[in-house]
Amino acid sequence: MEYAVRHDALGTHLDWSLNEVTARQIDWFWSNMEKAFVLWHPEQHEYLEWPVPVKHGDLRGAIHNAPQTWRDGKRQNLYIRYENLADVAPEIRDVLTMKHAIVVAGLGFDEQALAKGDPMGYRIHQWEPSDSGVIGMSSGIGTRRKETVEDGKIWAEHCAQEVGNWEVFLPDLYRLYKVVEPGSRNPFTDLSLDGKGRNASFSHMK
Repeated sequence: MEYAVRHDALGTHLDWSLNEVTARQIDWFWSNMEKAFVLWHPEQHEYLEWPVPVKHGDLRGAIHNAPQTWRDGKRQNLYIRYENLADVAPEIRDVLTMKHAIVVAGLGFDEQALAKGDPMGYRIHQWEPSDSGVIGMSSGIGTRRKETVEDGKIWAEHCAQEVGNWEVFLPDLYRLYKVVEPGSRNPFTDLSLDGKGRNASFSHMK
């Protein structure tokens, strides 16, 4: 994996490239995170659960609880929701420039956060095919809870480890699950986009 970190007025951005990983494999990952969450960051992740499960073909509105401990030593349950792009502020959608993307909202740290309509912030992951695999960008953007540059650095370090581990396990895990018929046990959502920026929409979720 190759990557670079940068900060701007909106938040922190991680530009990355992976070899021998496909865009479809990353699409599949987001609907099947419970199969791979510990592999994604073995040092800091625990087992993931779905308070609101993914639906095959449309993951919008699904919520996962992602327990983890970052290098600052703070353990937290993170309740994270997959967003409908139309519900995300235009200035945040402006970062969407690639062919596939997922936008997730950080709702909070307990079950009561599930009812809140005001996310602490967003994580946007986007990717597209390259000659050797995929290139991508991951963005950390604070809203209700503003994030400092130092917050961004901690998140970027964590995110870089996650993205880099896709090279290690994702092609093999995707291949192994081909024996399971697509559906509730092996859901898939195509996360390709039509358009860019605030005009972007999901090609296969209407």
